[in-house]
Amino acid sequence: MTWKWILTAMAALTMAFGGCGGSDDSEQSPPAGGDQEASADGPVRAVHEFLEAVRTGNDEKAAMMMTATARNKTAEFNMQVAPTGSDTARFEVGEVQQLPGDRVAVASTWSDLDANSQRRTDEMVWMLRKSPEGWRIAGVAAEVFEGEPPLQLDFEKPQEMLDKRQQFQEETRRRAQENQSRAQKPQESMQR
Repeated sequence: MTWKWILTAMAALTMAFGGCGGSDDSEQSPPAGGDQEASADGPVRAVHEFLEAVRTGNDEKAAMMMTATARNKTAEFNMQVAPTGSDTARFEVGEVQQLPGDRVAVASTWSDLDANSQRRTDEMVWMLRKSPEGWRIAGVAAEVFEGEPPLQLDFEKPQEMLDKRQQFQEETRRRAQENQSRAQKPQESMQR
């Protein structure tokens, strides 16, 4: 998912997933009980609700699971959280890490079928903030290029997302050209 999420976010500035339709077959169910104020259940439940909304294609619910600032700022820039549901997707919500203030980071995995019908599993970390409505998504961090620091997208800063999109596109082109150049060198050597 990370690859699809980040590529789609960078290319179209919409959070989207591959696939279509939707069914209720996620592997992780929301935690039962617990005081959302006093435990990790609140952030875990919020990420679960967001990912389930994405998986089932519930755009309105996914948007409502974002912070009010993220919803307002992305609307100002005409960006939309417009996930495409995927009946082949599965996800798990992992550990919660307390951050300074009223923020937490929540790990997750998402798996879905790629263009070749092979299951791909990706990891990402969701940034959440406590708000009057409860815990809400403010951004995401995920490894985009293997072995490099995660790319962080702050949904509350659309201009920064636009800048990162441009940097991402430039780096992707550079890497593609570099790979193409490497592939051509052995062919040129063999022709001599």
